[in-house]
Amino acid sequence: MTTSSYAHSRPRAVVLLSGGLDSATCLAIAAQEYDCYAISFAYGQRHNSELAAAARLAKAHGAVDHRVIHIDLGGIGGSALTDMSIDVPEEASLGIPVTYVPARNTVFLAFALGFAEVVHADTMVIGVNAVDYSGYPDCRPEYIAAFQQLANLATKSGIEGHPLKVDTPLLHLSKAEIIQQGLKLGVDYSLTVSCYQADLDGYACGKCDSCRLRREGFLAAGVADPTRYR
Repeated sequence: MTTSSYAHSRPRAVVLLSGGLDSATCLAIAAQEYDCYAISFAYGQRHNSELAAAARLAKAHGAVDHRVIHIDLGGIGGSALTDMSIDVPEEASLGIPVTYVPARNTVFLAFALGFAEVVHADTMVIGVNAVDYSGYPDCRPEYIAAFQQLANLATKSGIEGHPLKVDTPLLHLSKAEIIQQGLKLGVDYSLTVSCYQADLDGYACGKCDSCRLRREGFLAAGVADPTRYR
């Protein structure tokens, strides 16, 4: 692979697209600069309504391609999002909550890294946040810096002098700031699903940590919350 393999009319980015509020905003931000290749994961999570949301968002924001990768993280369990015997907490938790999925972002970024090499993308965009978040260890700046180093040690692209960037445009933004930026870029947040235990139609519980952060974000942003609650 030569540098010329990356010569396109616009640079390309692989965008990790869960179907939630943060990833939708990331896709809208990336679409301003890149041809976007969206990647989502069916990883054994409690519901698939977020994947339907991801498909809607990829279409709405003109993604060149949208891949859904199937991974069985439920096979190892250890999280309320992949083990149906563990209840999703409906009150704030101390420490790292049981909704943390072991190694999830590492696995997702590894697939995104491979996809980026295949489509000759310059950048991977992920919506991790270290301000209004649930305390997951793989959302911290230190983690992203470490994965960035790994990406350029582990890939043909990196070795041949074409390093891949891990872009985290939301890392230091509050949820309200994320919403405000997305609205400026035309994100329709009614298309998104953030709830940890949404039903098949995408209606949110309104009680889990993700719903709480989302609801507080809209309130702080001073805009109406378009979330469909049960």
